[in-house]
Amino acid sequence: MPFKAQPGITKEIPAMPSAFASIAFTPSVKAAQTRYGSRENNRGFELSEDPRNELGEYEIAFIEARDSFYQATVSENSWPYVQHRGGSAGFLRVLDSRTIGFADLSGNRQYLSVGNLNASPRISLILMDYPNRRRLKLWGTVRIIHETDEPELIARLEVASYRARVERGIVIHIEAIEWNCPQHITPRYTEAEMAAIFMSQVESRGSGAQPYSALGNGPQSLVISGIRQLTPRVRAYELRHHEGGDLPEAAAGSHLNVPVLLEDGTISTRNYSISSNPARRDIYEIAVLLEPEGHGGSRFIHSNYQLGMTLHCSQPRNDFALHEDSRPAVLIAGGIGITPIKAMALALAAKQQEFQLHYAGRGTTDMAYLDRLQREFGERLHVYTPERPRLDLAALMATSPVNTVFYACGPQRLMDDVSATAQRLGIAAERIRMERFAAPSADDTQSIEVELFRSGKTLTVSPQQSILDAVEAAGISANYGCRAGGCGLCAIKVLEGEPRHLDAVLSEHDRTQDHLMCICVSRANSKKLVLDL
Repeated sequence: MPFKAQPGITKEIPAMPSAFASIAFTPSVKAAQTRYGSRENNRGFELSEDPRNELGEYEIAFIEARDSFYQATVSENSWPYVQHRGGSAGFLRVLDSRTIGFADLSGNRQYLSVGNLNASPRISLILMDYPNRRRLKLWGTVRIIHETDEPELIARLEVASYRARVERGIVIHIEAIEWNCPQHITPRYTEAEMAAIFMSQVESRGSGAQPYSALGNGPQSLVISGIRQLTPRVRAYELRHHEGGDLPEAAAGSHLNVPVLLEDGTISTRNYSISSNPARRDIYEIAVLLEPEGHGGSRFIHSNYQLGMTLHCSQPRNDFALHEDSRPAVLIAGGIGITPIKAMALALAAKQQEFQLHYAGRGTTDMAYLDRLQREFGERLHVYTPERPRLDLAALMATSPVNTVFYACGPQRLMDDVSATAQRLGIAAERIRMERFAAPSADDTQSIEVELFRSGKTLTVSPQQSILDAVEAAGISANYGCRAGGCGLCAIKVLEGEPRHLDAVLSEHDRTQDHLMCICVSRANSKKLVLDL
């Protein structure tokens, strides 16, 4: 008997579940929502007046702009299969508000998705917009069509600009749609999107506008053109010339000083090795390890370096260069020390020169570039983690050819072990080349007094400061580079007092005859130092 409204009573149309909830919220899913405390939050999907099973203008425009999507089907043995489908933008056609389709081209001829759809027509799609962190989920049922049966529909699905054999058409009747939240979507950009960003920047510079933030006062203007998360704590930044074109050559082992803004508001720089292939002239890539307990440089970079930001950096500088002759090389990297070592391995491979790469880390998930190195170098790469045999430096260095040149970069403990092992084995210092990413610990508990002879100032340097830090804090200009005792740019003549040398770059003649010390890392054995600064 049909419902008849009584006088004075308004008929209420009960809210129906969205099509998405009807499909996805099975009893076991609801039980999981209850267990993990999200059941009430998800009830809104079941009290919707809009079934969400038709495409609106917004969804249609989104679909027609996509150049790829992911699709899932289920086999007869209940195993899911996910496949990536790609083409030119718009290859996924919108036929009407409930129907989409695409031309299925000849591929590897395994027919996994097609076979699954022959058994069960159900399909699920995820469409991604990485730059804007959007994703659309679609559920539907599939009808497979062939040109012999429906030539006009096949013609509607073809992409004129992409000439490949169409084996069949996949037509999808939409059962449900749902937009997903942007959380955890890492922005990614195609070459065309990056070209548009750079063109916009060039045009805006010409008009005098400044749409992107800039930092630093170095002679080379670079734009951040790519950001990738390599590990949970390591992020890679791709840098290009702000006007496009080639960059100055950066041989393997080169580094950049990039600008950072410290917590006290001062602009400083940090030194990072260029890890990209030295043969490339269009980009530099640096990889930055987030150090929460550091001095703030890596925290600023991870928090504030954004795509399109302009960095006024140094020119590439190389204090860790490869030898130029044909002697074999052993490359040793610990943790983030892989960044210059990676570039060295690529350069040696390009020259077809004999080398081995030994890479140690806390675990494979924390080792930047590991997957690429494994693909690129195969058996020449040796990986060490707590779950694998430890790196035996003594055995490695003792069994290497007598003319091998050893390169090491990583934490201080590794650098000390390499140096000590080389001394025990009598390996000439010329064959041991190292680069530190951090200054060695001085283990001081007392402040030291430093008099700056030219400036007429006397400073008190705390145990937590380097002499260079104290000099900068006093407003005195000093030259420096790596801040880790590896480049020698901060070397200053000692007029009085006994320095305690902690650098890895000054020769014995530099220290004893020229009386130089690197103020970025070295300390004092005497209570006072007088420097020619």
